[in-house]
Amino acid sequence: MANLRGKTAIVATAESDLGKVAADTTIFDLMGQATHRALEGCGLSLSDIDGLFVSTSQSRMAAMGVCEYLGLRPRYFDSTQIGGSSFMAHITHAQAAIHAGMCEVALITYGSTQRTVSRAAASAREVNAYEDPYRPMMPPSAYALAASRHMYEYGTTREHLAEIAVAARKWALMNPVAWEKEPLTIDDVLNARMISHPLTVRDCCLVTDGGGAIIMTSAERAKDLKNTPVYILGTGEEITHKDISSMPDFTKTGAIQSGQRAYAAAGLSASDVDVATLYDAFTICTLLFLEDLGFCEKGEGGAFVADGGIAPGGRFPVNTNGGGLSYCHPGMYGLLVLIEAARQIQGVCGPRQVDGAEVALAHGNGGVLSSQCTVLLGAESTL
Repeated sequence: MANLRGKTAIVATAESDLGKVAADTTIFDLMGQATHRALEGCGLSLSDIDGLFVSTSQSRMAAMGVCEYLGLRPRYFDSTQIGGSSFMAHITHAQAAIHAGMCEVALITYGSTQRTVSRAAASAREVNAYEDPYRPMMPPSAYALAASRHMYEYGTTREHLAEIAVAARKWALMNPVAWEKEPLTIDDVLNARMISHPLTVRDCCLVTDGGGAIIMTSAERAKDLKNTPVYILGTGEEITHKDISSMPDFTKTGAIQSGQRAYAAAGLSASDVDVATLYDAFTICTLLFLEDLGFCEKGEGGAFVADGGIAPGGRFPVNTNGGGLSYCHPGMYGLLVLIEAARQIQGVCGPRQVDGAEVALAHGNGGVLSSQCTVLLGAESTL
C-alpha cells in the first residue's frame, strides 16, 4: 500500500451562508457560493479544478448538478453517499486520486436547505419493514438507544451528556457565525423538552441550512499557493451496519476501527492530537467517539467531559466551532467538521484558536452510528 502521509494538502476552505438562507436558494447556490469563497485569494480558480467530490441528500445526481452550476468538466468525480461521514471519505478518495494522477486540484463540497424546505423534505426516510412498526422517532430514537445502553453499562448520567451540550455552546459563543447566541447551563439541558429518552432537545443537533467547500491538491503544488497548507496525515473508514437494530454493540462504534487505521497511516496516536472536531449530531456521539478514538477508556467518557473537560479552558478542546449542537448542522455535517479542523491547523480561528495546534482529528458519522470516517490533519511541522 502506498504511503500517502503528507502527500496531499487542504489549501482552502469556506462556509456558505449558514442558518436560514434566503428564500428560493438552492443547494447548488450554496455549493457555488462556498466554492467561490474558498477559491478567493488562495491562488487557484475554477478552471484549475479537475476533481469533484460531492454528496447531498437533496439531489440524486449531485455531481452533475455541481458541474452544470459551476461549469466544471472534471477528469475525476465521486459522489459517495454514506451520510454525514461522506466528506471524510471524500478526503481519502481525493488523496488517492491526486496521488494516482487522476486529478490535480479537488473540490469537496456540500449544500443543504433543510431548514428552509423542512428536514422531512430534505432527507426523506427510507421504509424500514423491521423498525417502522414500532414507530421510532428517527434518528433521535436510534441515538437514544445508544445513550440508554451506555448509561446502563457504565453509569453515564444525563448530567454527563449535558456537559457536552454546554461545552459546545461555550465554544459557539466565540464563533461569530454560530447559530446559537445565548449561554446554556446543565439545568437548561436537563429541563428542556424531552425528544426521545434520555435525550432532550438540547441533546440534539440544530436544524439549519448551510454548506461548505474544501480545495485539496498535492503537497508540492500547495507550497506555491497563498494559504497555509494543511496536510493529510492519515485517514480511516468503517461501516458496521445501516439500521440501528443491526448495530453490533450500542456502546462501540466503527470509530474504533476507522481511528486505528487513521492513526496507523499517520504514525500517530490519540496523545498526539491537539484538537478534535467530532460529529455531534447528538451528545452521545461526542462521548462515544472520545472513547472509541482513544482519548479515554471505554466507559470513562462521562468522567472525561465532566466539569468542563472539553469546554474552553478544559483538559482537551473538542468541537471548537460549537459543533452541530450549537454552531450549525445542515443535515450532513461532516464537511464543516473538516473545515474547523483545518482552520485550527492554519491558526485562523480567532478567540477560539487552540494555541500551538499542529495535529487535528476530524471525525465523521453517517446514518445511525453506521459509517465512521476519521481524518488526521497536520501542520508542516508534522511532516
